Amino acid sequence: MKILDKYVAKSFLTGYVIAFCVLMGLRIIPDLFVNLDEFSEHSDIGTLAVMKNILTYYALNSTLYFRDASGMIIVIAAGFSLGKMVHANELVAILASGISLKRVIAPIVILSTILTGLMVIDQEFIIPPLAHKLVRSHDDLPGQEFYDIWFISDSKGSLICSQRFDVKTSTLHRPTIITRKKISDTLGSWETTTRIDAQSATFDPNTGKWILIDGWETKKDFTQGRTPIDSYTTEILPTDIPVRTRSKNKTLLSFRQLSELAQLGTKIKDLAQVYSQKHFRITDPIMNLVMLMISLPILVCRDPKAMKGAIGRSFAILMVAFILTFTCKMLATEVIFDTIMPEFWAWLPVFIFVPVAVMELDSMKT
Repeated sequence: MKILDKYVAKSFLTGYVIAFCVLMGLRIIPDLFVNLDEFSEHSDIGTLAVMKNILTYYALNSTLYFRDASGMIIVIAAGFSLGKMVHANELVAILASGISLKRVIAPIVILSTILTGLMVIDQEFIIPPLAHKLVRSHDDLPGQEFYDIWFISDSKGSLICSQRFDVKTSTLHRPTIITRKKISDTLGSWETTTRIDAQSATFDPNTGKWILIDGWETKKDFTQGRTPIDSYTTEILPTDIPVRTRSKNKTLLSFRQLSELAQLGTKIKDLAQVYSQKHFRITDPIMNLVMLMISLPILVCRDPKAMKGAIGRSFAILMVAFILTFTCKMLATEVIFDTIMPEFWAWLPVFIFVPVAVMELDSMKT
């Protein structure tokens, strides 16, 4: 059996590499052609520098492309390896020798589980440290991006605003910081205590503080007037600001970072997005394996003439699964029946397609 396992595993990994290169190419090449003019806006820095910028941009964003396409890559690789065996009538010979087809697909299932683990590692340990680099647009040069900040909340409940954040110098221009204290845990109510204004704020990595230039603190009741303040301490780092400026960038955070963000007592809509992301982090790898389990029994057919129909049926079921999952992600933060249920929508595809996978495996002719 070791020879057969090695043969199936080699065929599957070959298909995986081919599918990976094809899908990555289909994702990168059209995007490059559409946005080539934006990259060329900085032609004054030289051709080599522009090419380096393009390579850096897509090398970093490939981590996102792999995360999004990992499930499809696994299914295509399984179809490639099994289709090759069906075309050569190898499954008939295997069955004639008394080996169950469930035993044949075992290496594919094991390797798919390992490769799904790579997707989890990519999402939890590779993407989060690179998040501040992944949010830059096509026409930005690395380290020269600028962001406007509107009411970023830290762990103390303070709200941070700035007209402009300079990534290269880690400087907030004309920042305003509104400090608050929580007055109700159940209602999530806050009361403003002070307001801090400054000409600029630069992060000092040695002290972990934001150094304020011409900073002034004003109490809410104005009893003490304006008092000078030279620094502000918060857990928000310069690398966190680009990710926190847009709600869509929550997809770049790790599960731990999402849990910490959920404890800040932010708005209900934002909380729904956070909890939705947390649950989809669990259900997405599960759905990748479930879709593989649905496809394998269909693709394991002994007649080469029936292979096209099997591929078409498998593709149709996968499209339904992808569409349903995408729809659930859209509805996870919407008010349905006067309530928001991110957990329900995240787990709904699993509850629907796990029974389908069990029935397909049970009906498989081995």
